[in-house]
Amino acid sequence: MLKGKNIFITGGAGFIGVSLCEALIEQNRITIFDNFHRDALKFTTLQKHSNLQVIEGDILDSSKLKRCLKGFDIVVHLAAIAGVWTVVNHPAKTLKVNLIGTYNLLEAVKDLGLERFVNFSTSEVYGPFIFKGDEKIMTTQGAIGEPRWVYSVSKITGEHLGYSYFREYNLPFVSIRPFNIYGPKQVGEGAIHHFIVSALQNKDLIVHNDGNQVRSWCYVDDLIVGTCLACTEKKAVGNVFNIGNPKATSTTLALAEKIISYADSSSKIRFKTIDYPDVEIRIPSIDKAMGYLGYGPGIDLNEGIKKTIKWYKLNWKKLDSKDKSLL
Repeated sequence: MLKGKNIFITGGAGFIGVSLCEALIEQNRITIFDNFHRDALKFTTLQKHSNLQVIEGDILDSSKLKRCLKGFDIVVHLAAIAGVWTVVNHPAKTLKVNLIGTYNLLEAVKDLGLERFVNFSTSEVYGPFIFKGDEKIMTTQGAIGEPRWVYSVSKITGEHLGYSYFREYNLPFVSIRPFNIYGPKQVGEGAIHHFIVSALQNKDLIVHNDGNQVRSWCYVDDLIVGTCLACTEKKAVGNVFNIGNPKATSTTLALAEKIISYADSSSKIRFKTIDYPDVEIRIPSIDKAMGYLGYGPGIDLNEGIKKTIKWYKLNWKKLDSKDKSLL
């Protein structure tokens, strides 16, 4: 879908960034800008590819961003502090990186004449209950004093910032709200990542509260398709899109049981009460993405989990202790 483009990806060494890079690298030139807090590049041979440039840097370093951003057609903004555990324990850092970093990037690109600026937001902006909610409904920021909602506040503010640059500076801004992405090369936090890592070590799978939380799970390849469509479709500019798979829905408990079964594991399920708010139901409407972009997820939950488990088994020796740690 994209060919002959010069693409700059912040946070490009992460799980989603590397997956996007793999999809586009053969027919485009790609620059990854990342501080390597999380590194999924190590699971690939991408760094040997002649079409890839890797720059180690931080989005809080505005001067370095400006120096690096020359001659690009498309910017994809993935760099952020994410993950519930990280956000709850580092709320100030989360706000600093996600707000100031996004501002720095927007300032650096506003006069470059980009073809597209694709911002990654989050489904967390909808709060603890979202059932087939579309992009027109009100977002929910949560109570002050609950660090869980710091992440969603930073992300919805980033969307407002980006849209303001679209209105004021004609920046071709698009925002994506991903819904529970999983798949090969996932590092850091994420339920499926932790469940598979635990299952392959025959350790207990930790399920929060009663495990009846409902999620729609989207395989990373489907997110990449949605991202590429957001980069190319003219109607995408100035819009926000839910990208997910509403048909791939499961409770957390059923998901854990499924992973134990598919991994042929002897793990047990252990329940743990958490002391911060949880999201009880999260199922998107993707009607807008289907209508504007022609998006449609193609990988169901069973197939996606099997593919992901297979990847972890094949790459187990490449995972370091941090990748295998259980928060």
